[in-house]
Amino acid sequence: MYGMFRFLEEKFVPVAARVGNQRHLVAIRDGFISIMPLTIVGSLAVLVNNLPIDLYQNAMNAMFSDGTWKQWGGNVWGATFGIISLLLSFVIAYQLTKSYGKDALAGGTIGLAGYMTFGTFGEGGLTGLTTGTGGIFLAIILGLISAELFSRLAGNPRLLIKMPAGVPSAVSKSFAALLPAIITIGILALIRTVISVGFEMPDIISSFYSAVQEPFMGLTNTWTAGLLLAFIPAFLWTFGIHGANIIDPFMQTINLDAIAKNMEAIDAGQVAPYIINKPFFDAFVNMGGSGTTIALVIAIFIVARKNKQYSTVGKLSAAPGLFNINEPLLFGLPIVLNPILFVPFILTPMVNVSIAYFATKWGWVPAATVAAPWTTPPIINGWLVTQSWTGAALSVVLIVVSILIYTPFLLAANRAAAKQAEEQATK
Repeated sequence: MYGMFRFLEEKFVPVAARVGNQRHLVAIRDGFISIMPLTIVGSLAVLVNNLPIDLYQNAMNAMFSDGTWKQWGGNVWGATFGIISLLLSFVIAYQLTKSYGKDALAGGTIGLAGYMTFGTFGEGGLTGLTTGTGGIFLAIILGLISAELFSRLAGNPRLLIKMPAGVPSAVSKSFAALLPAIITIGILALIRTVISVGFEMPDIISSFYSAVQEPFMGLTNTWTAGLLLAFIPAFLWTFGIHGANIIDPFMQTINLDAIAKNMEAIDAGQVAPYIINKPFFDAFVNMGGSGTTIALVIAIFIVARKNKQYSTVGKLSAAPGLFNINEPLLFGLPIVLNPILFVPFILTPMVNVSIAYFATKWGWVPAATVAAPWTTPPIINGWLVTQSWTGAALSVVLIVVSILIYTPFLLAANRAAAKQAEEQATK
């Protein structure tokens, strides 16, 4: 076991660390993080409109006839999820340009313009698919391409238009970005023209969505994908690598469209089509943080309270763990590079994702449709994201299962720690 840890630490960890710090992945991750308040607001507006309590719905319909009261939530949706692709093309390009030390605001603006060269259809109009979640994949791709082109061109002194001294800095920056912007948008517009004319594909966003994004969403909405998404962050965390940050760009890419499609299906009286999304993981897998460590804290209080180190770390980790922050536990216990606790730390989320996946698939629990803040305490989160008491009940069941998984390993780690302390005392 120790030999395996040593091998992985020497060979695997450096590669994973480089991947986690790769600037394009970081730009995607930070871009999604920057619009997180809007996704939460949009989800909460849908919760207000669709709260599954008959008394509430009947009272609102009685106060406001013909369901007009739902227009408020619809307006909030239009200002959040309804323009999510436009926002992403800007913020991702902004973050990538910023990482190169160039004019980030100009880079973000050009990223939006680059996406729009592919997004406009007909008389320069926009469709809901273009602005909403249907364009997420292309928004990410074109935001990165636009920022990459602009950043490289902006570093060419031959393309720099210098303004006389005394000209306001905002004006100077605008002219400095002029030629790189012209070239970047011109190249993307040319590519769009070639594709539209050569392949007879006037609406590229719709074609790309049908050919790539929608099938990709289906592939990720499987038990196997859920297991993989549960395994990767926990496995990386055991080596001290922030696994959630590495997997987050992928999770966010499938997340927003899955939430949107679930909401649309529920509004139409249909079954939500997507089980795997970020609210699902936050509510049923990452309770207390990666590895479902809220259960480990509880298990410490049950079976390891006499161990001074574990008891102290458990008490210090309880409050942050309630809000799904578990770094004190990961590095204080520790779980990182711990050859005993790494097994349940990886196993527990995989068991939980399996139980939650099939409980949702078999209709015992509604699909997650609300993006609650990731710091929402467990159990409450389960109720919020599913809009059902069964979501909260599932969270309770999963915590109990997780405690049962952690307990024998915690007892073994406790005995190993006691034996080590005894050996040191006799030296």
